[in-house]
Amino acid sequence: MSRADEIFISNCKEILSRGVWDTDREVRPRWEDGTPAHTVKKFGLVNRYDLREEFPVQTIRRTAFKLCIDELLWIWQKKSNNIHDLNSHIWDSWADETGSIGKAYGYQLAQKSQYAEGEFDQVDRVLYDLKHHPASRRIMTNLYNFADLHEMHLYPCAYSMTFNVSGNTLNAILNQRSNDMLTANNWNVVQYAVLLKMFAQVSGLEAGELVHVIADAHIYDRHVPLVEELIERKPYDAPTFSMDGSIDDFYSFTADSFRLENYMFHPFGKKIPVAI
Repeated sequence: MSRADEIFISNCKEILSRGVWDTDREVRPRWEDGTPAHTVKKFGLVNRYDLREEFPVQTIRRTAFKLCIDELLWIWQKKSNNIHDLNSHIWDSWADETGSIGKAYGYQLAQKSQYAEGEFDQVDRVLYDLKHHPASRRIMTNLYNFADLHEMHLYPCAYSMTFNVSGNTLNAILNQRSNDMLTANNWNVVQYAVLLKMFAQVSGLEAGELVHVIADAHIYDRHVPLVEELIERKPYDAPTFSMDGSIDDFYSFTADSFRLENYMFHPFGKKIPVAI
């Protein structure tokens, strides 16, 4: 059984059986027909994925691996906030007529600050510190810039990463203020597992644990039947992850640098409504 499936099934059962509904409150998200999109949620889920044991991708339904990586590179490598630089349409609902999502995500990572060693943006600072100051307890990124929130078309959900080197192992904590369990949970886990492996490889380290901390883990009302169907499925074993081991420059990775071998998954042809 895939560990990612095991964690997801456990999380969803906990949310559905012991979660709190917000049907007694006014909520911001809406369905396409204008109906309020209510959720049932649990506060403060903490999940651990050991990347030395297996790659954390779900098998109870397919996770679009290449599209996950494409969005990851759009944010962390291109540091873009324009959907014209992205090879999917997942951000279309939040883009303006120019394709911009405002001062969000990649825009924040690209902002430079002055340090004693020179000027760095957030990504390059992580890369520098992993090579030159691996014992530092200050290797982190943060997308939640309060000064720019009013110019973001969507506040960042997965908003901070904290990296920590123990021996020759690189571990990381992903902090997420809000997680739509059906549409985004495994998508985010896959992305940040790949990101951790990328940073580890170019820094001469081994990727260890990804710890995923979710403040508001929720299932939307119209997603409940779909989730109930998924968590009754029997997972397959996790596939084998591989990446181009010759790459030592973070900016040289492409979506084709990564592969999943023997990825078996259950079909899931139902359309998933997305709340905006």
